[in-house]
Amino acid sequence: MSVELRHLEHFMAVAEERSFTRAAARLHLVQSTLSVSIRSLERELDGRLFERTTHHVELTDAGWALLTEARNVLASVETARDAVAAAHGGLRGTVRVGIMHSLTLIDLAAVLTRYHQERPHVRIIPSPAQGGSMELVHQVIDGALDLAFAALPADYPPGLTVHPLASEPMRLACPVDHPLARRRVVPLTELDGESFVDAPPGWGTRLSADRILLESGVRRRIAVEVADVPTVVELVRAGFGFAFLSESLTAGTRAVALLPVHPEPVFEISLITAADRHPTAAAQALISLVLATFAPRPNA
Repeated sequence: MSVELRHLEHFMAVAEERSFTRAAARLHLVQSTLSVSIRSLERELDGRLFERTTHHVELTDAGWALLTEARNVLASVETARDAVAAAHGGLRGTVRVGIMHSLTLIDLAAVLTRYHQERPHVRIIPSPAQGGSMELVHQVIDGALDLAFAALPADYPPGLTVHPLASEPMRLACPVDHPLARRRVVPLTELDGESFVDAPPGWGTRLSADRILLESGVRRRIAVEVADVPTVVELVRAGFGFAFLSESLTAGTRAVALLPVHPEPVFEISLITAADRHPTAAAQALISLVLATFAPRPNA
């Protein structure tokens, strides 16, 4: 068998992009060259890796089976390259970082800027996820991401190392002229049966609110699902329903009132990595910088 690393790199690009056109652009190849490479890999492995239609490219069962192994092989090669580069006094490589759409509780931009200044030869690829924290978790476990920032309120699934970084209580958002806006604290039980504007399932804020309401025996109706915090604020202001939001997500706005509730949901951001894979040297350097910057320090 003569499978080459470039064949696996080409396969990974098509698998992740779900498009030969986008994968070719990502790899700076002409599409015909990429197609020849994939056909060569399929011949070597004696099986079709992709189902191709006019508009879609999907992995076959054989393709899904190869995906994890290809990621592991390429990750090992990246680790070896990093080790050689580090021995020569320089850190190189690529770090794939999963980020939430609203990450205001920590100043991640400042950390990434510092990292880039100290290690200019490392390429950082930020990757947001439409499916929120749950999608980021699965991408770290599957190896699509080296690390991610997520906000699950309950126990994380097996296969992860979780480092809590920062947390804050979530408040009840309501129109400023709503009767509840004059209250100092709102018991959750008073919200039974009310309408809410919230993020889609899988987002950290949604999961935190769902959990605390379930524990309190409070039912609510999701009137609108919106994957954008400013739009949530505007819909609450327009009277479509209440929302649970943290203060860092709504800093600077006076469009809605933010009220403490009891008991209160908590929004907690954690750094997550795969427990069964060693990070590359470049990824480990970023992990160490994030933890040194944000991780809570034990009481003296």
